[in-house]
Amino acid sequence: MPDHLSRRRPSLHEARCQTCSLSSLCLPLALELEDMDHFDAIIRRRAPLKKGEPLFRQDETFTSVFAVRSGSLKQVTTEGSGNDQLTNFYLPSELVGLDGIDEEHYPGSVIALETTTVCEIPFDRLDMLAEELPDLRSQLFRSMSKEMRDDRRMMRLLSRKTADQRMASFLITLSDRFRRRGYSPFSFRLSMSRADIGNYLGLAVETVSRILSRFQNQDVVAVSGREVNILGMQRLVALAEEETPEVASS
Repeated sequence: MPDHLSRRRPSLHEARCQTCSLSSLCLPLALELEDMDHFDAIIRRRAPLKKGEPLFRQDETFTSVFAVRSGSLKQVTTEGSGNDQLTNFYLPSELVGLDGIDEEHYPGSVIALETTTVCEIPFDRLDMLAEELPDLRSQLFRSMSKEMRDDRRMMRLLSRKTADQRMASFLITLSDRFRRRGYSPFSFRLSMSRADIGNYLGLAVETVSRILSRFQNQDVVAVSGREVNILGMQRLVALAEEETPEVASS
């Protein structure tokens, strides 16, 4: 067998749901072994996306949802005025594309922030399989519910909180997402740029930099490039609370 084929075989084996380290967080959660085989059979493995490469573009016909295996992505919606609004970030085990089900097209472009691998799940086959597997349907509903809850949380964040509170909430949310994936909740790397963070939070990039510097001066976080270390989680949580008016004037 040629060397390049023998090198590829292990990666194909590792892509199976049964051997994926994220299976306990993804759609196959709680499936029996045989049922997981049925789910695995409908998945399409795609070549890795390079940084800046789109997974799909806004208004493309909805056909599939995607589970992030590694890396990260951002969702950007282009409004009628031509302005781009960053509406979501996706990390490993999270599902991408659920918001395209209703209108049968993707409402935003999803772009890789770094080298990223995904599992493509054709929605028509997922829908049929979910009818046969109640546990899979329940997990799909939970994923949809989480997305709606996250959307509402983001709306509250943008409408009610100060700039400092938005940044603190953003870091706390990232910390929790890394913790659930078995990574350190206190030390992590931001795959997104400060400009992306600012767009997402409705802040100028200069404001993002000033807030991070202020948090660092307060010994709440230590920031080096894109590396973040949370030094005072309780203080960060306090900064994120709405009933701390001193944050707005700090």
